[in-house]
Amino acid sequence: MACKCGGYYYTLNAKASFDRDLAKTRKFLLRNVSVIRMFTSGFFRSKWRSIAGKRRILSMDAREKSRSTILESSKDKRVPIFVMMPVDIFTLDASGCPRIRKLKALTVSLKALKLAGVHGIGVEVWWGIVERFSPFDYDWSLYEELFKLISDSGLKLHVALSFHSNIHSTHGKGGVSLPLWILEIGDVNKDIYYRDQQGFSNNDYLTLGVDHVPLLSGRTALQCYEDFMLSFVNKFESFIGTVIEEISIGLGPSGELRYPAHPFGDGRWKFPGIGEFQCYDKYMMEDLKMAACREGKPQWGDKGPQNAGCYNSLPSGVPFFEEGKESFLSDYGRFFLEWYSGRLICHADAILAKAAKILKKYQENEQTSVMLVAKIGGIYWWYQTLSHPAELTAGYYNTALRDGYDPVVSVLSRHGAALHIPGMSDIDKTYLMLFFSYYSLKYSVSKKRIVNLIGRNTTERLDKTGLWKIRSNCYNPQAEVVRSFTYFRMNDSIFRVENWNNFVPFVRMMSTDL
Repeated sequence: MACKCGGYYYTLNAKASFDRDLAKTRKFLLRNVSVIRMFTSGFFRSKWRSIAGKRRILSMDAREKSRSTILESSKDKRVPIFVMMPVDIFTLDASGCPRIRKLKALTVSLKALKLAGVHGIGVEVWWGIVERFSPFDYDWSLYEELFKLISDSGLKLHVALSFHSNIHSTHGKGGVSLPLWILEIGDVNKDIYYRDQQGFSNNDYLTLGVDHVPLLSGRTALQCYEDFMLSFVNKFESFIGTVIEEISIGLGPSGELRYPAHPFGDGRWKFPGIGEFQCYDKYMMEDLKMAACREGKPQWGDKGPQNAGCYNSLPSGVPFFEEGKESFLSDYGRFFLEWYSGRLICHADAILAKAAKILKKYQENEQTSVMLVAKIGGIYWWYQTLSHPAELTAGYYNTALRDGYDPVVSVLSRHGAALHIPGMSDIDKTYLMLFFSYYSLKYSVSKKRIVNLIGRNTTERLDKTGLWKIRSNCYNPQAEVVRSFTYFRMNDSIFRVENWNNFVPFVRMMSTDL
């Protein structure tokens, strides 16, 4: 006797056995899995032209408008679920060397997720771990062991090549910094990091101002990223396209293509502040001066907007984000925002071009196809104002009067990269529907360019309401179905009975024909 359940066929005996296995593994995990610190704080501490002048952003926008499209919904409309590894997956052994922590518990948790219908595991591959001590000294041993464990569990991989630090976002629970040798350079030259108008910098990500400046032991930042990607592909070539299905390329803080305009965790910014422009390091300011001179307005290159408020300002009463002679609508405002967003787009273009070239041979082979992924920030607050100030400070020149995401989507489509949108459990439905439906309609005319959509939550949601909101956002009826979803992240709370009883049906529904 058989029953039909969510598009799959199971014998009743097989289903009973399946549920017994889930119950057993859940019990083991409740006894053995806990969220424990991985690294004590500081453990791992040890030229593209500006396109601001002559409205080049707008001209690129116009060239690409007719050539881009969001990918049509897949026929089966299933959304494979990846679960992101805990940030504390590694710990120190007695000799001070990092190793995988609680290996037995991890093995059982992977089995439980596989039984629940999870498709794969998301793993952050940290620059600060692999090239930790010195340039070109790549140590992949931890990831070799971890990838094999995941593969042996029958799960696939979404790999996030992470060129940022998460020290400031782990709330004092430790984290991974940039490589030790990078931080040593930064101790001498703090301008390798982004700076705000007060001169404050943090070492979460290198400023894009050093993308083409050979300050990093003779290499530029772009060369460091490219060498890391090449080393990764050479090491894990046999996994790419078979076990590794998606490779996300870090483009900024938290891996997202944006400026660190809303620094989370160090006390400078609190939601829903508009944030601050991050262009005051030496190398960004030099580029701004050159762009202003090309525009015939050298005085515009001395500094960023001086009337743009501070991190926790609200749009009302901040002259730059209102209508007026010295606002974002002025000639200076347009110049600055085109330059600021243009530098970010060039940054993405350069890194994704290198990544696409490295992965080209795998993407051309149907049997080893791998999806290249780029993540943007979900800067949804103040979206319904005229100026969209939080988006402007983050680097998205998107206002009620101007489309700022089209150049971003154009760059992704040019390099065959999927668009990874975070915050699927948090983003306001109105914003998400506007964003998705806008691009679905806008690019439906042309089929020459393709952009896949994939999603991720930002905050942990294991309650029924939260999980159903994720599902609703992923299957937005006015937009494309996302191609995959990464749940953020694995920890002991998933396996608690009340959460597990919500999570398993969620996974099964997402993995079933709509």
